[in-house]
Amino acid sequence: MNKKIKIVLCSLSSKYVHSPLAPWCLAAGIRSFCRCEYEYKVAEGTINENINDVANRIIAEKPDIIGLSCYIWNIKSVRIIGKLLKEALPESKIVLGGPEVSYNAKEVLSENGWCDFVIAGEGEEPFAALCDNIALGENKDIAGLCFRSGDEIIENGFSVGIGEPPSPYCEEYFEALKGRISYLETSRGCPFSCAFCLSSRCALRFFDIERAKEEMLLLAKSGTQTIKLVDRTFNASRSRSKELWKFIISEHGKGIPEGVCFHFEIAGDILDEESIGILNSAPKGSMQLEIGLQSFNEKTLSYINRKTNTKKLVENIKKLLAPGNIHIHIDLIAGLPFEDIASFGESFNTAYSLRPNMLQLGFLKLLHGAAIREDSEKYPCKFSAEPPYEVISTPWTDENDLSVLHKAEDALERLYNSGRFSESLEYIFEKNEISPFDYFVKFGEYASLRCEERVSLDDYTAVFFNFSSALDGIEPSVLKDKMICDRLCSNSSGKFPSVLKVSDPHIKKIRLSIESEEENRRKPGIKRGFSLLESESAAVFSDYENKDPVSGKYVLKKVYYEKSDFDGS
Repeated sequence: MNKKIKIVLCSLSSKYVHSPLAPWCLAAGIRSFCRCEYEYKVAEGTINENINDVANRIIAEKPDIIGLSCYIWNIKSVRIIGKLLKEALPESKIVLGGPEVSYNAKEVLSENGWCDFVIAGEGEEPFAALCDNIALGENKDIAGLCFRSGDEIIENGFSVGIGEPPSPYCEEYFEALKGRISYLETSRGCPFSCAFCLSSRCALRFFDIERAKEEMLLLAKSGTQTIKLVDRTFNASRSRSKELWKFIISEHGKGIPEGVCFHFEIAGDILDEESIGILNSAPKGSMQLEIGLQSFNEKTLSYINRKTNTKKLVENIKKLLAPGNIHIHIDLIAGLPFEDIASFGESFNTAYSLRPNMLQLGFLKLLHGAAIREDSEKYPCKFSAEPPYEVISTPWTDENDLSVLHKAEDALERLYNSGRFSESLEYIFEKNEISPFDYFVKFGEYASLRCEERVSLDDYTAVFFNFSSALDGIEPSVLKDKMICDRLCSNSSGKFPSVLKVSDPHIKKIRLSIESEEENRRKPGIKRGFSLLESESAAVFSDYENKDPVSGKYVLKKVYYEKSDFDGS
C-alpha cells in the first residue's frame, strides 16, 4: 500500500442541533479494529442543506472510501448525494449502513448502481474489516456485508456485535459538537418485541456501567445542554437504571454542571417504587423521560406484541408528574391494528388526562425489518412506498380518519405541546363538556380551513380565540385573560396580537403605580411583558429572565388593584 487510504464518514441529520453519533462510532471502529492505518474524517450535514454543497465538501476530501449512514429521515437525500459522489469520484467505494438499509440490503444494491457495499446490522467491526479488505486487496468474509459479485448479489447475513463497541468520544468529536444535542449509548437491543419496532432485532446487551458514568461526565462538561440516551428501554435493568440515575443526581452541580439535562426513553409500567422515588428526588430540570404509551386498547397492544400493564402505567406517570421536577413526554401512535378513530380517541383522552409536559401524536410507520411490515397477512395495512413508510389506511382506520388525525396532531403541537395555550385549554375543558380529543379534532379541522402551514403565531392566536370563544360555557373576556397570561409567560417579545390587546386609558398609570412597589420593580436590563386583565381588576406581568427548566415558561405574577383609584384621576 503506497499511500494511506482516506475515508470520509457522513451522516445527514434532520436538523443542525442534532449531532450524529453513527459516523463517530464507525471512526472508533477504525481506530480499534483496523489492521492498517487510515486517514479518516467525519463530514456532517443536514437534510435541509443544499445537497450539492454537502457533496462538494466530501468530494473536496478526495476519499477512497465513503460511509453514509441511512435513516428514514435522510435516505432520500442519501440517494441523491450518492449519485453525485459516484459521478465525481468513480473509483471511490461507497458503503451504506444503518437501519434504513440493514433489512433490505439486496434491494438497495440492486436499485442503486452507485452503491458498492451495504452493511446490515452493527457497523463498527464490519466496516473496519471492509476497509482492510479494500486496502489490502483481500476478500475475507465479513458478517453483515452485502455486495455484488458479477451479476450476483452476495449477502452475508446480519452483523450482531458481542460485548461493547469502542467509545465514539474523542477529541475530534468534542470539537465538532459545539454545544449541540449529544447522544449517549449505554446498551444495545431491547427486551421487548413490539411489531412496529426494530430494536428487538438485536439481543439486549449492556455496556460497562463505569464507562457509562465516565461518558456521562465527559458529555456533561462538553458544553452541550441536552444529552439523549439512545438506549431503547433505559430501565430494562432496574438495578442499572437506578444506579445511573443516582449517579446523575449525586453529580448534579459538581461533575455535571447545572443546566445539563439527560433524556431517557423508558417503559413506564415496569418502574418500581424505589425507581420513582429516585426520579422524584432529581434536581428540577436535570432529567427528561420519554414514555411510549402507543395505545390503551388492550386488543391493539396484544396484537402488536406490546406487553403493557396500562393501569400500572397510568399510576406511575401520575407519580412521576406530581413533583413537577421532570419533563415527561408520552407517545401515542395512530393507525395501529384494531384501533379505529373512536378507540384512538379514548386512548388520547386517557393520555391527555395525565397532563404530561408533552403528548406526541405519531403515526404508524412500517419500517423495513419490522414485523408489522413483513407479515402483511397479519398486519393488513396500506402504507406509503417512500420513506417514512407512513400508514395510509388500515381495516380499522381509513384515509379520511387519518387525515382528521393529522389535523388534530397539528393543533395539538401548536396549542398544547408548544406550551403557549396551556391555561386557556384548561379553562376550556373546565367550562365546556367537550373532550380533549373532540376539541383537537374539531379545532384542527377549523384551523386547517383558515391557516396556511406557516401561519404566524399572532394569526393562529386569533383563530384559536374565534373558535374557542364561541363554545358553550366560555366567557370571551375570561378566555382572553387566560390567553394573555399564556402569552406573557411563553413569549418573551412582550408584545400582543390585536386580539389580545387591552384598551384601557389608565394602563400606563396603573403600571407605574404597581411597579413603584418594591416587590414589583423590574430589574435593570431585564425585559418585562405587562398587561391588564378584562374580567377582573388585575394586572399580570412576566420578567424574561429565567425559564422554568421543566415547563419552559417564565414566571407570571398577578397584582390586584382598585379601579376606583384610577377612574377619577
